[in-house]
Amino acid sequence: MTRRVISSGKDSKGTKSQPGKRTGRSVSSERAGGRSTEKRSVVGHSAGDGSTTMTDVTSHSKAEGFVDARRLRSEDLVSKTLQETTGTIGVMTRPKVVDFNARLKERRKAGARAVAMRALAGIAVAAVLGAVIWLLFFSAVFRLEPGNINVTGANEWVSESQVLDIARQQSGKSLFLVSDSAVEKRIKSIPGVTSAESKKHLPNSLEVTIKAQKPAAMLKTGENHMTAVDSKGRVLNSVSGVSVDGIPVIEVQDVDSSLSKRPIKEALRILSSLPESMRGSITKVIAATQDSITTELNGGDKVIVWGDSSELKLKKAVVDKIINDPNVIGDKHNVDVSAPLRPIIK
Repeated sequence: MTRRVISSGKDSKGTKSQPGKRTGRSVSSERAGGRSTEKRSVVGHSAGDGSTTMTDVTSHSKAEGFVDARRLRSEDLVSKTLQETTGTIGVMTRPKVVDFNARLKERRKAGARAVAMRALAGIAVAAVLGAVIWLLFFSAVFRLEPGNINVTGANEWVSESQVLDIARQQSGKSLFLVSDSAVEKRIKSIPGVTSAESKKHLPNSLEVTIKAQKPAAMLKTGENHMTAVDSKGRVLNSVSGVSVDGIPVIEVQDVDSSLSKRPIKEALRILSSLPESMRGSITKVIAATQDSITTELNGGDKVIVWGDSSELKLKKAVVDKIINDPNVIGDKHNVDVSAPLRPIIK
């Protein structure tokens, strides 16, 4: 249903319009339902002869209908924002509004996970370390067995069994716990051993190499009783039936008491330093005093007076030069090098 309202160009007092002035009327119509309003204006121009020209001007005005706010769908924007996990381009984002309780729970869970991971890592490291320690120090893989100990360099005066008795004290241990220096020190204490080297071979064997010297001299106390001693005055454990040919002999009253005296100590130092060619030709050693050590060669063919063991390297060089040069020794038999820079030949 449409209602029209028409208004004329007269004013409310009913006066006529003046010539030459614009006059008009308007027509407005309304459609039911309040959806749109159409307004038409008729404008008239008065001429001088009293005629009027009418111009129709129409304007449309549209307006939205009435909206009831109670019928609008409600939306919890805060909850929606908190549930957002990705941005507009798919990038992970944090919610614009932070729920502090949820955030606190999240941090606690993250902390618990970190603690658990650290604990697991620590347990794993401890387990691996324990396995390595057990393998290296307690397992049978690296355990030194008595049958895996070898000795080289022993002779008739220093037996292999003497060295093995010391080295086998390390058996049953891990090879990594065996001390080479401790083994070498113990073996060097054996009379007649001048040097010792202990070398480990993985996984479970030990090799001991020694240098054993012959006795420096034989101490004769009776008709057939002789004791072998080394350069340090230590008694050697000789093997029965061993030949003593080529070993100098010193006649003493008592072995133990003589080894504590200075003349015998000086004689042992001198005899142990001589070359085997000279040692083999010594038939008698006289050690009356510490500065009068004398050796007889080839039954008295040559007699060497050494004095004491000082400047021994120079003394040996002088003796070697004199006795091996016929032009120097001539028909003489006695050489005194107690003062090596002024040797005396008799």
